[in-house]
Amino acid sequence: MHQLNNRKLWVGNIASSIGLSMSMAILLSISQPTSAQDIETPSRETAIKQAKEQYLSLQRQLAQGWNTWDVRSVLTHVYMPYAFAIDLNLVDSQGKRINRFLIGDRGADAPRLKPYSHSYDGYYTKIAVTWHGHHFTVETASEGTKNIILITPANDNKPGAQMVVHPKTIWMRGNIVDSQDGSFVIGPKDKSLQVSGHIVGNLSRRNRHEQFVSLDAPIAICCDADMSLEQAQSVIKKHALQFVQEKKALYDKDYDCYNGMQTVLGWDTFYDPSIRKVISPVSRIWSSQWFASSDYGGFTLFCWDTYFAAMMFAVDNKALAYANATEITKAITEAGFVPNCYYSNGFKSRDRSQPPVGSLAVWTIYNTYKEKWFLELLYNELLTWNRWWDKNRQDQGLLCQGSSPYEKVTYFRNEYDNNTRYGAILESGLDNSPMYDGVTFDSQKHLLEQNDVGITSLYVMDCEYLAKIADEIGRKADAQELRNRGDAYRNRMSAFWDEKDGFYYNRSTRNGQFNKRTSPTCFYPLLAKAPTSKQAKRMVKEHLLNKDEYWGKYIIPATPRNDKSFNDNEYWRGRIWGPLNFLVYMGLRNYDFPQVRKEFAEKSKHLFLQSWLKDGYVFENYNATTGQGDDTLRSDKFYHWGALLGYISLIENGKTNLEKSK
Repeated sequence: MHQLNNRKLWVGNIASSIGLSMSMAILLSISQPTSAQDIETPSRETAIKQAKEQYLSLQRQLAQGWNTWDVRSVLTHVYMPYAFAIDLNLVDSQGKRINRFLIGDRGADAPRLKPYSHSYDGYYTKIAVTWHGHHFTVETASEGTKNIILITPANDNKPGAQMVVHPKTIWMRGNIVDSQDGSFVIGPKDKSLQVSGHIVGNLSRRNRHEQFVSLDAPIAICCDADMSLEQAQSVIKKHALQFVQEKKALYDKDYDCYNGMQTVLGWDTFYDPSIRKVISPVSRIWSSQWFASSDYGGFTLFCWDTYFAAMMFAVDNKALAYANATEITKAITEAGFVPNCYYSNGFKSRDRSQPPVGSLAVWTIYNTYKEKWFLELLYNELLTWNRWWDKNRQDQGLLCQGSSPYEKVTYFRNEYDNNTRYGAILESGLDNSPMYDGVTFDSQKHLLEQNDVGITSLYVMDCEYLAKIADEIGRKADAQELRNRGDAYRNRMSAFWDEKDGFYYNRSTRNGQFNKRTSPTCFYPLLAKAPTSKQAKRMVKEHLLNKDEYWGKYIIPATPRNDKSFNDNEYWRGRIWGPLNFLVYMGLRNYDFPQVRKEFAEKSKHLFLQSWLKDGYVFENYNATTGQGDDTLRSDKFYHWGALLGYISLIENGKTNLEKSK
């Protein structure tokens, strides 16, 4: 009782400082009850075991057939599960060779690629390539062991280049290759499968398995299919028409948004041999340049980025939605949180997490496909993560960002940076936001000395969606715990509200003063359903629709237009980001703003399509004044969460199964 009384006193002090009643504070302090549900019963253990088996089976099924499975180049076409490949290289008219093709590569001598289509399963892909005056498209059509690769030079293609067609084995798999002039046989060493291929084109020479073919005329590479150039072109046309027409019929006026979203997700999906899983990191550039190995490639998974990708996949690809939500959730650290980042070298940001959107993503996916085993698979990790926030990031009854110390695991260079102010800012997801300028860090508490309205709001939302998941799989006590905790934080969020300005602000834990440097995260209370209808109307009218702050031709900037940092136009200082638009839009869905929502979706769509239709790019972030994405080096050209801008339009126009928040 002595300990409980001390806890009552502590919580009571917090309550009085932010206006909570003592009875409510005591109720909320009991956030992790011990119950029979905390111990896995045999039936629950069986359900989780079966869920794991189903997931492994799903991953095996995903990694089948021809696709652009190798992260190192989008022109490497790989047959899984054996991992033999047709790798395309280019030799220009002066004899210079390039073997690496990545969308959005900013290297001074890198080829420029414009993606058009990429079905998730490799049924049809199309991409245009430009390098040293040589212009051509590469299209593929695959089905089973059959794969047609058609290379078509453009009318303005500079003559004299050669395409190098290289049948090979990758990732040190046990395959054999036999080559003759204009043909090859490739397959596993046990000869359980052999795929014959031939090349239609003007072969100039062969160097062992590498075959050099003139790019002055079309080239067809036919795997497990004996056909002429005309027949190959016919197959490509058939696959293209079927794929495009089917999607246009489904999405109609929203086809361009869908196609941009689906294409960036398709090209950014690959197989990683180190974990033996199909995943969809934010981009190949981040994965293959940062922590790649020459033999295996590499990957970089970020927390909220990957959950957003899983939500977009859920529109029409259950397996990839499951795969990405699962891989990032199962990356949970020893301390019990999903890390900000997880690399193929084994490093995880064990000091910090990122915005808690996992339960939103998992519930959205479940609501689309209604398979409870998927919930069973991820529930324990999501609950552990939810409890971690309350235990490790609470200060004065609300959440702060933090960076915690930990014992080194990999001794990777980043492990030496923990319990730092910058690490805590990274937990917000908004790496250099001016909201954190001048905010101090408490190295004893491991927290920024600022209660964060955005993280607290997302946490309340997480409690709500996780409670729904708990109800769905019969964990009633957990569901009540989560709702109690969510209600507690929602009530405490009144401490963020400034009645004079009609807005929510971050709040200093040192002196209780508001930090009036804002970002779209200050609209996140709409996600938590914290504002009254009257308060929500003020937020929207006085701030969101205010052209001096967030509204305009292009919306919505990560820094308001009247903030001195807006003109920095540098990363989270002034630029537009898909995830911020998406989360603000989701908050608007909780209130009666139909016209604002509609215009919000249209503006987001316009921004997204401006670059997608012109150049085939899906940018990491965009200029809030011009709508450009390519005006700064700190904007990856093919980063899948940029497609959230189009995803908003799909939701608004009823092209998804996303449940309306209640």
